[in-house]
Amino acid sequence: MSRSRSVRTGAWTPPVPARTLTAVSADGARLHVEVHGPEDAPAVVLSHGWTCSTAFWAAQIRDLAADHRVIAYDQRGHGRSPASPACTTRALADDLEAVLAETLAPGEKALIAGHSMGGMTVMAAAGRPRFREHAAAVLLCSTGSSRLVAEARVVPLRAGRVRNWITARVLGSRAPLGPVTPVAKSILKYATMGAGSAPHRVEACARIVHACPREVRHAWSVVLDTLDLDDGVRRLTVPTAVLHGASDRLTPPVHARALAAALPHCAGVTELPGIGHMTPIEAPEPVTGRIRELVGTYVTGAGPVRMKEGA
Repeated sequence: MSRSRSVRTGAWTPPVPARTLTAVSADGARLHVEVHGPEDAPAVVLSHGWTCSTAFWAAQIRDLAADHRVIAYDQRGHGRSPASPACTTRALADDLEAVLAETLAPGEKALIAGHSMGGMTVMAAAGRPRFREHAAAVLLCSTGSSRLVAEARVVPLRAGRVRNWITARVLGSRAPLGPVTPVAKSILKYATMGAGSAPHRVEACARIVHACPREVRHAWSVVLDTLDLDDGVRRLTVPTAVLHGASDRLTPPVHARALAAALPHCAGVTELPGIGHMTPIEAPEPVTGRIRELVGTYVTGAGPVRMKEGA
């Protein structure tokens, strides 16, 4: 099964975008961008994480596109964006700026949400002029700014050099993930999701993650291994909310607490009990609801907007 087909059919099929376009980054990298919802609606920009794609935000896009203009893009090498030899936090920031330039009018404000590596993308871009031009507020989901390997709890050993060594090699493995089998889903669920995650959500995550080419997965794992974006957190001067799962093994709650303490304007911390790292898929309603609240408070100025009943 091709990586495109694996995330474009079945129970987790993303909505059809109103339009698609290509943003060109500073080094010429081409990025697949989707725009959903009314053109005159308040803007939300979604940046996905490592090994994922725009399909990861399917639940948020489906809900928000009714009354928001939702902009989602594939990180370089992920989804429908071609791979690039440049795998750095600078490249991530360049890419986000290119997407903002291509999709937003001069001076237009948006809520920018990033999950995992998507949150790190936001931190990397925090001091950039175009980011500051367009960001009204930020939502950081299940992410951290540094010490990712040292704090990860994927390997059930006491913290220290041995656990760090094993964790780095597990996350940086070049081995193919292969087909989505019951065993593969069990491993993925243990590493990235809460114990109570519904089978159809585990299936969705597995199909999205397994669609990422192993070369891309490895290249970006090296970046995450040495990540240090603590300065980027201090540059995030716009209102920034933090959301995380209490059972996250990849970016445990210690990261959320550190972000909240370092942010110049923390707009609150939301902890989701029993939820792991894949918050937008595991807990779509709270994530979407938090986005709506931030848009209402900081983008439209209309005040917090609660999620629709039954959404």
